[in-house]
Formats: sequence, C-alpha cells, structure tokens
Amino acid sequence: MDIAVLGMGAMGARITGRLVAAGHSLHIWNRTPERCQPLVGEGVAVYRSPRDAAQMADVVIAMVADDEASRQVWLDPLTGAMDGLQKGAIALEYSTLTPGWGRELAQKMTSFNHRFLAAPVVGSRPQADSGQLIQLVGGDVATLDAVQPILECHSAVIYSVGDVTTSLTLKLAVNTLLGIQVAALGEVLGILHKVGMPPSAAVDLLNQMPTASPALKGIGTLMVAQNYAPLFPIDLIEKDLRYAQAVAQALGSKVPVIDSAWAVYRQAQESGYGADNIAGVAQLHS
Repeated sequence: MDIAVLGMGAMGARITGRLVAAGHSLHIWNRTPERCQPLVGEGVAVYRSPRDAAQMADVVIAMVADDEASRQVWLDPLTGAMDGLQKGAIALEYSTLTPGWGRELAQKMTSFNHRFLAAPVVGSRPQADSGQLIQLVGGDVATLDAVQPILECHSAVIYSVGDVTTSLTLKLAVNTLLGIQVAALGEVLGILHKVGMPPSAAVDLLNQMPTASPALKGIGTLMVAQNYAPLFPIDLIEKDLRYAQAVAQALGSKVPVIDSAWAVYRQAQESGYGADNIAGVAQLHS
C-alpha cells in the first residue's frame, strides 16, 4: 500500500523503517526535512508538506509530540494533511494526545467523510525497532480491520479499546503509571544510597521483589549505569502527566499522586534534564 508517515522523530522514523521492510511504498514528511534524509536511500519519497504527502497515500499516519503539533499537521489551512486525503483514505493518529483534541479531530474527519482511528503506541525505540509495540486503537472496528496488516508491521499486540476518547485516555493512563513508578524509584534509590546501600545492590534486590514491573527493572538498570540517553525523554513524560491532569480536571477528579509526580518531572526540566531519558529523574537525588 501507499502509506504516508508524518513526523520523523525517533518513533516515526522507526515505524517507517518497519513499513518499508514489509514492502509498502512510503511517503514521508517532517517539520525539519533533514530528519528524513536517512530514509531516502530506502526508496522513501520525501514531501514538503503533510498535505503533499497525504495526497499520495491510501493510509496516513501521524506520529508527533503533542496536541499543537497534531493540529498543525492535520488542519493547517495551507499545509494540513486532512485536506490532502484521497477519497477512501484512512487517517491514523499514533501520537499521545489529549482526549479533547482527539475527539475534535475525529469529528472534523467524520464531517468530511474521512475514516479515522486514534491508535497511540505503547513502547519505546527498542520495541519500535523490533516490531513489538502495543497499540490502543479507538474507533470503528471495520476501519481497524482494514489497516490491521499495517499495524502488525510494527506492533506485536493491537487492542480495540472502544472510542477515540477511551483510546487516548488509556494511553495517558499507561504513561502516567510509568511516570509515577519511575519518579518513586529515583527517590527510593536516593534514600537507600544515603543509608549506605550502593545503587547497583539496591536495584539488584528491588528487581527481585514482586513490586518490580518489567519496565521498572529496565529503568533501574539505566539509573545505576547513569545512562540517560533519550528513549522516552523527561520532556515527554512531563507533557503526558500534564495532559492527564487536564483530563482529571475536566472530569472533576482529584489526582494528588499524579500532581506530585508531574511536579517531580517539572523540577527535572528546570534542572536541565528535560532532554534526558525518563531514568534521568534520578539525578534529582544523586
């Protein structure tokens, strides 16, 4: 199939690579064109705008950082992809966004008779490389059936979870749970270090406990190694927690634990660690 991918960040580029390997024709765009260059040798076509890329595609995938970027990619009056969609094309939004914006986008797509799914991905760069992402798909099941072979190129598990609101809220919930655990682990390791337990010994022992999730085990190892190369940057988890706060506020829910975790990542940003991997929050306690 002809597939457009809009956004060549760490995840978008890897998803594109998986789709190329599966034999699809790829049409790509990125706000900074140089990010597209490593894929040019793979026979991928690069376009100057989201609209131009979308005009050539049966399926259009957006993978961008936040609501603002998503709005610009799809709806910019001069370059937005929605106005470039072919009749019968399917639009897929892979990004982690607020449910409010997701609903608005879905409604706009429907008003122009375009098929649309929210399909945020769970996983990071290693999972994208190996095709082991998880997707939480919201929208029409028949539309999901039509694009299932495409999603299977880069995802090991694909869940149909209901509507767009449920999909995007669930993705924020997943990232929120991760962010809370990682912030707590950084604090716990700091306490144990101050009472004389080396971080390596602490992580080895904590990883044997039933409280250690698979994700936390890997992040603990990164903390010990002081390896903060960005897989899931602090800037992004701060954004996701902020979006989760907004969802809770709209629902009239109080979320003191989420509020506290967000404050930790905000402090990490203010300390200059925003571009570091989420494990870099441990630097606040070293």
